[in-house]
Amino acid sequence: MKVPLDWLLEYCDPGLDVEAIEERLTMTGTKVEAIHRRGVVSGENFVVGAVLAAERHPDADRLKVCTVDVGQPDPVTIVCGAPNVAAGQAVAVARPGAVMPDGSKLKAAKLRGVRSEGMILSAAELQIEDSSEGIMVLNGAGPASEADLAPGVALGEVLPIENVTIELEITPNRPDCLGVYGVARELHAATGAALAPEPWSDDPGSEGAVAGVEIEVECPDLCPRFTARVFEDVTIAPSPLWLKARLMAAGQRPINNVVDITNYVMLIAGQPLHAFDLDRVAGAKLTVRRAEPGERVETLDGQTRLLDRDMVVIEDAEGPTSIAGLMGGARSEVGPDTRRVLMEVATWNGPNIHRSSWALGLRSEASARFEKGLQPEQCLHAQAVASRLMIELCGARLMPGTIDLGGPGPAAATIQLREARVGAILGVGVPLARQAEILAALDFATRPVDGGLEVTVPVLRRDDVTREIDLIEEVARIDGLERLPVTLPARRGAAGRLTHAQRVRRAAEDALAGRGLYEIVGWSFAEPALLDRLLLPPGHPLRRVVVIENPLSEDQSIMRPTVLGSLLDAARHNVARNRSDIAIFESGTAYRAVEDPDGGGIGGEGGEGGEGGALGAGGETPADEHHALGALLTGGLGPRSWRGERASADFFAAKALLGGLLERLSVDWTLQAVPESRWPFLHPGRCAVVLAQAPGAGPGAGTSAGQEAGPGARAAADRQDGAEPVELGFLGEVHPAVAAAWDLQRTAAFAIDLGKLAAVAPEVVAFRPYGSSPALRFDLAVVLPEEVPAGAVLDAVRGAAGEILEDVEVFDVYAGEQIGAGRRSLALSLSFRALDRTLTDEDVAPARDRVLAALAGLGGELRGG
Repeated sequence: MKVPLDWLLEYCDPGLDVEAIEERLTMTGTKVEAIHRRGVVSGENFVVGAVLAAERHPDADRLKVCTVDVGQPDPVTIVCGAPNVAAGQAVAVARPGAVMPDGSKLKAAKLRGVRSEGMILSAAELQIEDSSEGIMVLNGAGPASEADLAPGVALGEVLPIENVTIELEITPNRPDCLGVYGVARELHAATGAALAPEPWSDDPGSEGAVAGVEIEVECPDLCPRFTARVFEDVTIAPSPLWLKARLMAAGQRPINNVVDITNYVMLIAGQPLHAFDLDRVAGAKLTVRRAEPGERVETLDGQTRLLDRDMVVIEDAEGPTSIAGLMGGARSEVGPDTRRVLMEVATWNGPNIHRSSWALGLRSEASARFEKGLQPEQCLHAQAVASRLMIELCGARLMPGTIDLGGPGPAAATIQLREARVGAILGVGVPLARQAEILAALDFATRPVDGGLEVTVPVLRRDDVTREIDLIEEVARIDGLERLPVTLPARRGAAGRLTHAQRVRRAAEDALAGRGLYEIVGWSFAEPALLDRLLLPPGHPLRRVVVIENPLSEDQSIMRPTVLGSLLDAARHNVARNRSDIAIFESGTAYRAVEDPDGGGIGGEGGEGGEGGALGAGGETPADEHHALGALLTGGLGPRSWRGERASADFFAAKALLGGLLERLSVDWTLQAVPESRWPFLHPGRCAVVLAQAPGAGPGAGTSAGQEAGPGARAAADRQDGAEPVELGFLGEVHPAVAAAWDLQRTAAFAIDLGKLAAVAPEVVAFRPYGSSPALRFDLAVVLPEEVPAGAVLDAVRGAAGEILEDVEVFDVYAGEQIGAGRRSLALSLSFRALDRTLTDEDVAPARDRVLAALAGLGGELRGG
């Protein structure tokens, strides 16, 4: 909400600059988002002038040479090009030296040979209007009298030309602050400065029926109060300049005096109004009712809206004229020929207005206020201010009576506020007299009682303050939250430390950040089209997503089933900005719908191909969520160099990152090939499932065919039989078609479930000392059938070599005519070490023989042997 500072100070002036006001309001809970400045920076050299003469320029048909009295001993000459300038006018003048709103400094200059000592201003040049066809004529332009318009009077005393606007963030529980006077009351409470009387305290209207007009409310549950007054002999004209300036500063566009009055009053009281041209209301009767399904209304913005049964319309004898609480209709709007106005001020059901606004995609200043829950009493507040302005600015004649259906709201609530309770909650005592002073400043009525106060809640805070704790909050925020002592909550026997899962998450994130990856934060919301772009076929488990019941947009209507989508989005965003080498990761939540809360659901990052699950809609289907960690690489893996081509992102680069992460956590892990249909968004020949063993557990009889041991795998002899490995997630290159859909080249990624990772990561990692004796190393090359995976070879070596085997790795692969078709040669490097002695060839020979026997069991033979 935007509040012009001069308007606010009209009701409460604490004598502070705008920065100090910002601090006071923010510290008491009315947060100031920004301070905007509009118009001139300084009012110096801007004065009122009186045009004494306006004659045609001798050398320019469209210019006039004006003689202007600006309060100096002698009149000045100003050349003006406005067609409406004339003798006898009071005008706004910028003298030489004035700084205009665009920052330019005005100087005296010759125009077609005539020296001009200043500038006669239009409203647009002072940013009072968006555009102007001529100069401002101040006679009758504001509340200033003719004496106030004496030549030489500072223009800022006549018009608000130095507009400073405070933009506030009003929380949904404080609709009373959606009007300037409500904010002034907050400033009054925060500073102690005097508060002007309520703008609606003087009401020219009267009670009783209004002749010739009938109102009927068929749905009082959605319209608790409806009021209306009638004005005749209305003159439609542009609003005075002071009113235009205030509306522009508050973010409203001036239209005409009647419409501007409705906006002006809404900004004062926080209560929207609507003006009907009574002569265009068929039958002079309005009916408030629920809309019929499929009913259409053309609103003031020229759009035709399709309604449903849950929306409310106001209709006359010819049908709907407006959508209640949202926008008026084109058929009964006020126009240049309007002479009779029906001013409607009503209270509408907040949740219903909110729902209708979202359903129609129609949001207005009125709906933004109504949806927060206004009080019925505010109707007559707005009627009082509007009636006075209609008489003053439109020359209108207010007809006797006020139609008032529904009446005021419930009686004011009374709450007991205990002095001891205030001290117990805040940790510091607040004197009872100070509590009463604070509450009175906020319009609460108080009466001393034994041990505290009896507090009557003002009607505008009826829905916000309902309990004693609410009153304590009011006292605390005005008395000064910064005064409250710093304390810790009482927790007996509790120690502040991270859980094992939290430590694992941080260690995993640090492992990736330490290897140069940048962390991103993506949306948890996604668009349904994501599922198609990931090539997920109908019936695929990942299509059983959690659907948002009331999404902000179609692009954010489901919860993401995997973090891969947001990683791809971030990569595309960077590549589109010429950052082609991407290494990023995200630690965030992924969601899935489950069919049976007690049974298996859709697997997470570690089980996305699992069975079960159902489409999530609203809250009807249980939803599961897990914390996932995903990483993505695309482009080159290092800086460009004159030394040749760089390595590019591929399966093995992502595998190395994953391996470093899991080794950091001492997790025993392997990879296993999977069917192409498991993750369609991965390259069918370059993907795998990530498996892990819980501490001290193993897959039974060694690693099954098709597995490949990772760098962090422990000796198979250390594993226990019978334990099934845990699926952590996937690893692989992104399918080329998927990468192309995100405008990416070759891309590799992995995603794992951090909850499952925490379950297999040891809480305490045992230290294994290095031996002081040197290692004994030897290499061997073994020829095997090409279908035997390297992982099976490494597992066989580990299982056969025994405890003295320290490490084994594949350092070369060869396939060619020399070893025959369908076979390949793996070069292995084996390292042996004992903790208590230096090994000899005789010590290692038995292990070597066992290794060769194990390899023979896989169909292998020594190359050249």
